[in-house]
Amino acid sequence: MALKASIHKALLNVADMDRHVYGEHNLTIARHPSETEERMMLRVLAYALLQPSDDVRGKLEFTKGLSDVDEPDLWQLDLTGEVVHWVDLGQPDERRIMKAHGRAERMTVLSYAASTPIWWAGLENKLTRTPKLEVLQIPAEQSQALARLCDRSMVLQISIQDGHIYVSSNQDPVEITPLVLRARKS
Repeated sequence: MALKASIHKALLNVADMDRHVYGEHNLTIARHPSETEERMMLRVLAYALLQPSDDVRGKLEFTKGLSDVDEPDLWQLDLTGEVVHWVDLGQPDERRIMKAHGRAERMTVLSYAASTPIWWAGLENKLTRTPKLEVLQIPAEQSQALARLCDRSMVLQISIQDGHIYVSSNQDPVEITPLVLRARKS
């Protein structure tokens, strides 16, 4: 018998002072049986960090993710179904990045493993023709601290200022400073 996804609820209060994006979001997150708490919390972080300032061209949404290899972890679709923003977590290979880069107006990869520098060193020179690609590294110790905030029902306050992300709940707050491995050119 196949294992079912576990459901998590999160109320996010986001204050992104860098982009002037503010909002309250009620999320229902389906966590795949093979997904770690760390990875799921990184999806929540990506949602807060990359939420568009308005929903004229659609909202950022969770996808089937691990259940469907042809979909990213999050995406923003416009009203015609075209991909505005493709968001992958982890360390996708060159073919996946190139395919997604061709389908979307913008692509972001959030890598969070300690092996990120090795992965990126092997890919960086191969991705010279990807101006829409942005690659961020979340330091492993920070993503692990974020995972400790995971609960079946969460209320998270997320503040973003000067490139630093502060996540707080009823537990100890976590500070996250993403490292920009590659900035988007367009």
